[in-house]
Amino acid sequence: MAAIDQKTEELLRRPIYGILYDIAPEVLNSITLKNTSDTSLTHEDEDESQSRRSVSPSSSSDSLVGSQSCSLCALSFSSLEEQRSHLKSDFHNYNLKQKLRGRKPVSEDEFERLIADLDESLSGSDSSESDEEDESDSKDSMLSALLRKQATLAEKNRPKNGDGSNDEEEFGKKTRGVAPLLWFSSPLLPKNNYFGLYRALFTNEELKDESAVVEIIKKKQLEPLSIPKAAKDGTLPQVAYKGPHIFLCMIGGGHFAAMVVSLAPRKGASGGPLNREATVLAHKTFHRYTTRRKQGGSQSANDNAKGTAHSAGSSLRRANEKKLTEEVRALLQDWKGLLDTSDFLFIRATGVTNRRTLFGPYEGQVLKANDPRIRGFPFTTRRATQKELMRSFVELTRFKVKEIIPVEETAKSQQATQEKAAAPKPSKPALSEEEETALLHTSQLQAMIRRSKLPALLGYLKTNKLSPDFVFQPPEQNHHAPTPLHLSASQNAAVLVTGLLCKAGADPTSKNKEGKTAFELAGDRATRDAFRVARSELGEKKWDWEAAKVPAALTKAEAEKRGEREREESERRESERRKAEEERLRTQDGADDRSKKKKGVLASAGAMKTPQERREEEARGLSPEMRMRLERERRARAAEERLRRLQGK
Repeated sequence: MAAIDQKTEELLRRPIYGILYDIAPEVLNSITLKNTSDTSLTHEDEDESQSRRSVSPSSSSDSLVGSQSCSLCALSFSSLEEQRSHLKSDFHNYNLKQKLRGRKPVSEDEFERLIADLDESLSGSDSSESDEEDESDSKDSMLSALLRKQATLAEKNRPKNGDGSNDEEEFGKKTRGVAPLLWFSSPLLPKNNYFGLYRALFTNEELKDESAVVEIIKKKQLEPLSIPKAAKDGTLPQVAYKGPHIFLCMIGGGHFAAMVVSLAPRKGASGGPLNREATVLAHKTFHRYTTRRKQGGSQSANDNAKGTAHSAGSSLRRANEKKLTEEVRALLQDWKGLLDTSDFLFIRATGVTNRRTLFGPYEGQVLKANDPRIRGFPFTTRRATQKELMRSFVELTRFKVKEIIPVEETAKSQQATQEKAAAPKPSKPALSEEEETALLHTSQLQAMIRRSKLPALLGYLKTNKLSPDFVFQPPEQNHHAPTPLHLSASQNAAVLVTGLLCKAGADPTSKNKEGKTAFELAGDRATRDAFRVARSELGEKKWDWEAAKVPAALTKAEAEKRGEREREESERRESERRKAEEERLRTQDGADDRSKKKKGVLASAGAMKTPQERREEEARGLSPEMRMRLERERRARAAEERLRRLQGK
């Protein structure tokens, strides 16, 4: 999308308050409703496409971040994360099933009504990790249960009004097949970019003639209010309550949040256009434990499906549901004056229990499901919190800016992409016979060296007429040890080094890509001595041993003598260690003997006790069964002793 100039960005930026009711005059006088009959634009261009990007003037000063939408479910989103969350939801998956069956997709409210007895909240969540696990555990079972019992769930627990209509049907009414946003063109925006406003902010009467929507928007403009600070009890001056306002409410899964927000922008401390703030006239949240963890759905839904449970948890959830209902209805009664004068009532109530909490019927009912002011949230919402309500208010009232690519340009782009994909990709050049043979020799030689197979290594070099300085292939993968001698030295294989130098004639002066000879890769004394012994046996004229970095020559006898000396020294140290250990053990044994003698004295003192006293001492603390067993053993030993004496006579 083309970049938005600085002037336009300044016109669009409002840090907190949405600009629908406070549009800059330059923008307001420039917008015109997008011609939906234009053949160059398809209906899908108004909703969702993978090839375009949408922005919304929000918090970023470097770029404008905007809403996404789902044409299948007729929803719009404020961020890419929300759109991804929606694509994983039961609601979206259910509509995909409907489409595969050749049926029309359902609205979000209709879907919520269908699964009312299965779960209390399917929307996104700000919940903790445990809550997310609870929801994910029941997700698949809820959707499959809905598909299995779809025919019966539509009629279950749906009370009828006196005229035969249904409150849930009235509440769930939504214009289907219509994009949730109205789009407006403006010369202030780059090519193929449009302003967007939610249809939910207009009444049905106002939307009958969409050509007059721009004039209606102009009439909706409100002057910013200068409202003094709230009193100590939080009450605002009466002037704040006289202007137009809307009611927002969410309830589900034991969570309730409600808010009344003034539509008139509020002047900030500096009074400038970038310091407008929203005025919250009232807000309240309730949170009760009502949802059956790890199983999905409310306690009342489970009772209706399986009968009343009698566990402690079910009783607590049942009591909390009743308490939540009482708290919500009492709050609605307290706010009745604000609700009666609200321009719109934005409500998300998931499940039969939650809708009955709001819409009853009950004595003193405040909300009516057939109220024409009621709207659903035309985008995915999270758990019912005050923060989520404010986010939803900002999303509802802000202008969106979106790039909509014409059909011709989209077709050209797709065609170019297809042509690019169809172009033959450059294939790797085929290996020659010599290259394939070199790769085979490399794998065989390296395997023999790693297993220290000297006879096999020398035989393979001779049979295949290979140089002892054969360079492993490919060179870029063997830059550290490019030859058999380098690899043998790096593996600390002294026997292989001796054989390659003295029998095969390997060159010790060859260097790897790092400029190191094979000797410099040796990691122990035995391998380094193998190079020095080879220097002694091959002579000084055979190779430039100084270039090979090999130290002075060392005869085999000298190497063996030094090795023997080192072995003797090692054995001497080991012998001394053993002697020290034996001395320590003797000292410890002496201490143990003294301890045993002391115990023997004590034991002899104990031997002065009578047999009866000893038997009682042995049986002290034993259970009756163990005492009987001990007595049987004593008798058996006594019988054996008598038998032995008789045999001795």
